[in-house]
Amino acid sequence: MLPFDFDYYRPETLQEAVELYQYLNQQGKQPFYFSGGTELLTLGRIDLAYTEAVVDIKGIPECNIMQANGDHLLLGSTLSLTAIEEANHFPLLTKTASEVADHSARGKITLGGNICARIFYREAVLPFLLADSRVIINGAEGKKTVPINDVFQGHLRLNEGEFLVQTATDLSYIHAPYFTVKRRQQWETGYPLITLAALKFNQKIRVAVSGLCPFPFRSSAVEESLNAQGVSLATRIDGAISVLPQPILEDIEGSKEYRLFVLRNLLVDAIETLDHERY
Repeated sequence: MLPFDFDYYRPETLQEAVELYQYLNQQGKQPFYFSGGTELLTLGRIDLAYTEAVVDIKGIPECNIMQANGDHLLLGSTLSLTAIEEANHFPLLTKTASEVADHSARGKITLGGNICARIFYREAVLPFLLADSRVIINGAEGKKTVPINDVFQGHLRLNEGEFLVQTATDLSYIHAPYFTVKRRQQWETGYPLITLAALKFNQKIRVAVSGLCPFPFRSSAVEESLNAQGVSLATRIDGAISVLPQPILEDIEGSKEYRLFVLRNLLVDAIETLDHERY
């Protein structure tokens, strides 16, 4: 149970959702866009989230889409991770999303909910960062489509009243060779320590990481080092480690030193898996 009550709204169009949010915001109700609800329930119970009005976007058709449209795969933000996993249109995303929480939770966690969550893992964003996906965002000025790598800087940088509608991923990335692994401190249980996803495209390895820093990231400096020619694998990885974003997490799940040790081993595995793939 949440320690507060809220009004519930379920708009049927993108415009209605924004207008509701603006109205409720003007009333001082601190409105909350809602698709799966797991974060509101989790954080609300420990007084880290509060709202007097929920705007549930699951009834908006554009937010539920899952289809190839021309050269792109469109995925709606209110699709559950289970639905994405079962459809398996984007194998890297399928594998990465299948490691989020447990099966019961994935039936409730949505794509948009995971990408926009406050918890710092947000593993579902990693494949989209690697595939140079675009995101469709809706707000007071209507829909806009922008590269995810432009607007995801630590988190998805949305303006007041905006919400994620869809992701659009070029089909040329969908079947590229990939590698993705989640490492937990306690093997198959407990919170993740590090999730690493890698994709090979145009003969270059791309890498994105969750759990190392307080935010998921993809780094051009890291990738430049990993793809260096004429040097040893150890040198390539040392270079990547030296240009990692900061800070490195240090908490009950693992020390900074242990996280870097795990990352180093995952990078070795990813490079050895993808170095000889051609795409």
